[in-house]
Amino acid sequence: LQEVTASSRHYVDRLFDLDPQKVLQGVIDMKNAVIGNNKQKANLIVLGAVPRLLYLLQQETSSTELRTECAVVLGSLAMGTENNVKSLLDCHIIPALLQGLLSPDLKFIEACLRCLRTIFISPVTPEDLLYTDATVISHLMALLSRSRYTQEYICQIFSHCCKGPDHQTILFNHGAVQNIAHLLVSTSYKVRMQALKCFSVLAFENPQVSMTLVNVSVDGELLPQIFVKMLQRDKPIEMQLTSAKCLTSMCRAGAIRTDDPCIVLKTLPCLVRMCSKDRLLEERVEGAETLAYLIETDVELQRMASITDHLIVMLADYFKYPSSVSAITDIKRLDHDLKHAHELRQAAFKLYASLGANDEDIRKKIIETENMMDRIVNGLSESSIKVRLAAVRCLHSLSRSVQQLRTSFQDHAVWKPLMKVLQNAPNEILVVASSTLCNLLLEFSPSKEPILESGAIELLCSLTQSENLALRVNGIWALMNMAFQAEQKIKSDILRGLSTEQLFQLLSDSDVNVLMKTLGLLRNLLSTRPHIDHIMSTHGKQIMQAVTLILEGEHNIEVKEQTLCILANIADGTTAKELIMTNDDILQKIKYYMSHSNAKLQLAAMFCISNLIWNEEEGSQERQDKLRDMGIVDILHKLSQSSDPNLCDKAKTALQQYLA
Repeated sequence: LQEVTASSRHYVDRLFDLDPQKVLQGVIDMKNAVIGNNKQKANLIVLGAVPRLLYLLQQETSSTELRTECAVVLGSLAMGTENNVKSLLDCHIIPALLQGLLSPDLKFIEACLRCLRTIFISPVTPEDLLYTDATVISHLMALLSRSRYTQEYICQIFSHCCKGPDHQTILFNHGAVQNIAHLLVSTSYKVRMQALKCFSVLAFENPQVSMTLVNVSVDGELLPQIFVKMLQRDKPIEMQLTSAKCLTSMCRAGAIRTDDPCIVLKTLPCLVRMCSKDRLLEERVEGAETLAYLIETDVELQRMASITDHLIVMLADYFKYPSSVSAITDIKRLDHDLKHAHELRQAAFKLYASLGANDEDIRKKIIETENMMDRIVNGLSESSIKVRLAAVRCLHSLSRSVQQLRTSFQDHAVWKPLMKVLQNAPNEILVVASSTLCNLLLEFSPSKEPILESGAIELLCSLTQSENLALRVNGIWALMNMAFQAEQKIKSDILRGLSTEQLFQLLSDSDVNVLMKTLGLLRNLLSTRPHIDHIMSTHGKQIMQAVTLILEGEHNIEVKEQTLCILANIADGTTAKELIMTNDDILQKIKYYMSHSNAKLQLAAMFCISNLIWNEEEGSQERQDKLRDMGIVDILHKLSQSSDPNLCDKAKTALQQYLA
C-alpha cells in the first residue's frame, strides 16, 4: 500500500500549492487520474484528499473554475465503492455541496448537483440528510427551471430520497407535482424519465398525490393521458414500466377506476408483456410485482390478467431459468441472474397469490400448472425470507378454495411445511401462515386431523397471547374452526390449552374482532348436548361469569347477540340448564333482552327461553313455573302480537309449550 500511495501523494501535495493556478492544474490532473480507476480513488481518499477538496470548494477566494473542478473530482470519488461514499459522508460533504447550490454560477451548481445525485443514489446514504434543513427542498424546486441538467439531477435526487409517506408529504407540500409535471414533455429523454420516476414514487400508496395527479394537465393534456402515451410498445422498457407503475398507484388509490380503458386496455397488458421470458430479470420481477399490486383487490382485473398472453403458464418459467437462452452470450449477465433468481420466484408467488385471490377457476388453473404445489412447498423452506413470505401468501390465496383443500392440499401434505414455518418465523410470515392454517382447519378439510396430531393446539394457544393483533385474531379464529363439530377430546384439549385466565383475557380484549372470534369459539365448544354438559360441569362457573361480564359491558349488538346465542346453547344442555335457572341475575338479563329495541337480540333471548321451557325434558314444569312468576309469559303474549314475523312465530311456539 505504501508504494502505491507514494505514487499518488504528489496529487494531494499539489492541492496545497500557494499558486492558485497550480492548484487548479493539480485538481484537473487528479480528475483525469481517478476516472474509472477505483484503486486510485481509494488511495487519494486514504491520503486525505477529501477534506482539502472540500475546503477549496467552500473557500470564497477560490475561483469558480477551481470550485467546479473540485465538485467534479468529489463526484468521481463518489462513483467508486460504497466505502468511498461512507468516507465522503464522514467528511460532511452533503452540507458543503448544498451550500454550493447558493452560488450564482450555473456550471458550479450543476457539478454540485451531479455529485449530490451520485451520493444520494448510494444505498449507504441516509435519505433524511436531504430533509434536515427545510429550506433545501424549496431551493431545489427553484433550481428546477435553470437547465436540463438541474432538472435531471434534482428529479433523480427526489425519486431516490422519497421513502414513505412523510417524505411524500414534504415534497408534495413544496409543490413537487406542479414543478415536475411539465418536465414530462421535456425534449431530453433523461429529464422525462427522471420526472416519471419521481411521480411513480410520489404516488405509491398515496391517495393525496394520486388524486391530485389525475387533474393536472400539461400543454392541454391530462397526466394520465401522458402516462398512457409513455406506455406504448415503441417506448423504452424502463419508460413503459415506470408509467405503468404511476397508473397502477393511481388506480389503487381510487383516482382511476379499475374498469377505465387506460387500466384495462393499456396498463394491464403492458405489465403482462413485462413478464415474458425475453425480458431482463429486473423487468420481469418489477412487471410481475406491479401487476400483482394492480389486480390484488379486483376480481375483474384478476380474471382479465389470467387470460392475457397465457400469463399463468408464462409465470411457470420464473421457476426455471433466470435468463432467456439468447442472453446467455453475456457471461456477466448470467452470473448476475443466477444470483438474483430468488427474486423471480418471489415475484411469481406474489402474482399467483393476487391472481387466485377470488376466483375458483383461476385457482384451479394455477394449481394445475406444472409442479405448482411442489414449488410452493419448496418455497416455504427457502433461505430468503421474501420468498418464504411470498410462498405463504400464495398458499393462503389458494387455501380459500374448498375444492383444493380437499384435493391438492391433501395430496401434497401442505400442512407439514406450513406447521414448520409457524415454529419460529417473523411476525409478517406468521400472520399469513396462521391465516392459511385457519383455512386448513375448516371442518371439511382432510388436513384437520394430522394438524391436530402435530401439536397445533399448543401453537395456536400461544398465538392468542401475542402482542400482535392480527396474530391474536388468527390464533383464536383457527381454534374456533378447529372446535367446529369437533369431538369432545379436542374441545377439552382446547380449553385446557387456553386456560381460564387466557379466555378472560381474550374476552376483555380491546379489539372487537378478537372478542367475536372468542365468542365464536365458545359457541362451537358448547354444541351438542353431551359436550355442553361436560364442559359446563368443569368450566361452568367461569363461563357464566364471562357471559355476565359481556352482557353488562358496553358492547355492540353483534357481540351481545353472539353471547345470548351461547346462553341458548347452554340452555340446551341437560344438566347445564340448571346453571342458568339458579342464576337470577342471568334470568333477569334474558328477560331484559326479550323486550329490547333490537329484534336480533330479542330473538336470541327467546331461543334461551324456548330451550329452558321445552316440554319433553325433565324438570320442564318447574322451569316454566319459575319463568311465569318472573313475568316471561306476559312478555311472550306481547311478542306474539309483534309485527316482526320471526318474533311472532317464536313467541307463539314458546307459548304452546305452556299449553301442552
